[in-house]
Amino acid sequence: MKEFDPIAYKRMVKSYQDDDDPTGWFDSIYTDAEGNYRDVFWADLTPNPYLLEWLEKHASEPRGGNAIVIGCGVGDDAEAISAAGYEVTAFDISPEAIRLCKNRYPNTKVNYLIADLFDYPLQWAESYDLVYECNTIQVLPGKYRIKARDSMISLLAPEGYILVSCRSRMKGEQEDDIPLPLDKQEIDGFIRCGLSEESFLAYNDTQLPSVPHFFAVYKR
Repeated sequence: MKEFDPIAYKRMVKSYQDDDDPTGWFDSIYTDAEGNYRDVFWADLTPNPYLLEWLEKHASEPRGGNAIVIGCGVGDDAEAISAAGYEVTAFDISPEAIRLCKNRYPNTKVNYLIADLFDYPLQWAESYDLVYECNTIQVLPGKYRIKARDSMISLLAPEGYILVSCRSRMKGEQEDDIPLPLDKQEIDGFIRCGLSEESFLAYNDTQLPSVPHFFAVYKR
């Protein structure tokens, strides 16, 4: 595994963004792990606690629905949703990420696939009762953030939920950061697109120094 260099990482991402290739660098992060999912620098290796809390609160609801995990990384959140009773499709644009997931969970019920949020299979449209998005929008630039949001919404079945987890910032701050956190106005785009806000949480994580985040639930 290559030692993570945050300055080199941001420079690399910016170079792809400047070439209008906003997702071309993803696979390199997983390839650098050299087959060891523990060495993916951004992987927490545990499900999002706010996802687990939401799943527990909805445990009494009928199960068997379809769920999709966007940019599934090394699979922790996808496996948690599967354990809650959903039939889960989890995809990533990185072939190496999907290989790591399949090796990590050889007996999984999750359908791990290589796919592109901007060009997903037509049969996925409006097919999922639960869409889970964690930290995808924030690594994209400009128009691709709006395009990603709209693609995510297009996966929702009628009455479906989308859970959005991301870093956050105050409007006008950190505008040159990579990744670029979402401000409240940007995440409210899910509401402007016609979804209802079921819950919204702004919190600071447990890192030192702590990093502000949003965790929001919207319903079609």
